[in-house]
Amino acid sequence: MKEDTAYRSGFVTLIGRPNVGKSTLMNRLIGQKIAITSNKPQTTRNRIQTVLTLENAQIVFLDTPGIHKAKNKLGNYMVNVAEHTLNEVDVILWLVEPTTYIGAGERHIIEQLKKTKTPVILVINKTDTVKREEVLTFIDTYRRELDFQEIVPVSALKGDNTEELVKCIVDYLPEGQPFYDEDTVTDQPMRQIVAELIREKALRLLEEEIPHGIAVSVESMKENGKICHIEATIVCERESHKGIVIGKGGQMLKKIGSKARPEIEDLLEMQVNLQLWVKVKKDWRDSDFLLKNFGYNPSDGMRRE
Repeated sequence: MKEDTAYRSGFVTLIGRPNVGKSTLMNRLIGQKIAITSNKPQTTRNRIQTVLTLENAQIVFLDTPGIHKAKNKLGNYMVNVAEHTLNEVDVILWLVEPTTYIGAGERHIIEQLKKTKTPVILVINKTDTVKREEVLTFIDTYRRELDFQEIVPVSALKGDNTEELVKCIVDYLPEGQPFYDEDTVTDQPMRQIVAELIREKALRLLEEEIPHGIAVSVESMKENGKICHIEATIVCERESHKGIVIGKGGQMLKKIGSKARPEIEDLLEMQVNLQLWVKVKKDWRDSDFLLKNFGYNPSDGMRRE
């Protein structure tokens, strides 16, 4: 590790197969919840930009959608965002699970990484699920595939070794001034974060009953004294899904709202009155207009003001 007093700042992307823990790791490093997490793959749909400001550095994290085989326009958008980011950043964090098996998905990512000159740090996540002595075997497996700048085993869920990971990241950032004020945590609009929190609760509560074809649109956010009144719509693709989201007597919709409300109140630091509705928009994941309407717009580059 280099030892100097120069201030460093730069952009770091987190890539990896769906459900490997990218959002969980970013939330852990930032110290608060910005990206939603779910046991379903492909939870992250946009490139979420968050900021970690330290005494000697500022790291701007980009949590990209998981790299996977696209099945519709939304899937194509997600993959393009992830792969396009690789050459725009200063450091790449590639998250993998602790295993000696390198599947087709990981092989695809390796081929993408071979094309870039950006420093790559391999992060072996979920080390809390294996024996400590096994980790060296996983490191050796991946070390044969690519010349990584660093290999860091962590548990994003428990926070194990994440401080060491931050030190490694800073070491590969260029010298430079911060891009954001020190109190900035994310560039995401508040409405989008609220919508994602609602979508996370829906995904968790519905489990396998509904596939990934739901989106959330926040129609209005109005503060009235000490209360923020929020109206949001959960959008699904089929009439049969609408009934499942609403539930018998509206119980599922109420449950989604009751689970989302406390986290939104923590985020906004005020009382929240949350009203939810459900609409059907058939095949919205293959509609360019609706994708843009729900905020899934291809990015036009890093913000380096």
